[in-house]
Amino acid sequence: MAEAFLIGEAMTGGYGKSGPDILQDCTVAVEPGEIAVIVGPNGAGKSTAMKAVFGMLNLRRGAVRLDGEDITALSPQERVRKGMGFVPQNQNIFTSMTVEENLEMGAFIREDDISETMEQVYELFPILREKRRQAAGELSGGQRQQVAVGRALMTRPKVLMLDEPTAGVSPIVMDELFDRII
Repeated sequence: MAEAFLIGEAMTGGYGKSGPDILQDCTVAVEPGEIAVIVGPNGAGKSTAMKAVFGMLNLRRGAVRLDGEDITALSPQERVRKGMGFVPQNQNIFTSMTVEENLEMGAFIREDDISETMEQVYELFPILREKRRQAAGELSGGQRQQVAVGRALMTRPKVLMLDEPTAGVSPIVMDELFDRII
């Protein structure tokens, strides 16, 4: 059987060099084209598992592989270059920058013309085009989430991880956000 496209296998680790292990033998695997969800109560380690896969957590054991390549030792920035996108739950936009500047920041690794990808994000989230010159910190919670997802999409990721994408968003906006993400 072929290995999953993205796998965090038997991950054990925590924050800092000597902090306690938050994850213990945790495995997360996602196939190409699959939408996977990690479900559990607050404090169960869902966000921590995502941070481990993205390289933001010190793993003491285990491995992370993307498309068959071991990326365990790579920094989050290097993982973005390999095709990973991550939208954290909190502090996921630059509030003092405009919507458009936030999207441009998402394309920091690209050396090609980003205008086509920018247009795709605006088609996906039309309200962002209308508010592109507005400071992102002035937007509603749902619009901020659209900026965060749009910024992650600017790298043209192979895999996109969203940590609590509907936190603080109304049920109607949540449904719309999920429809657009799917």
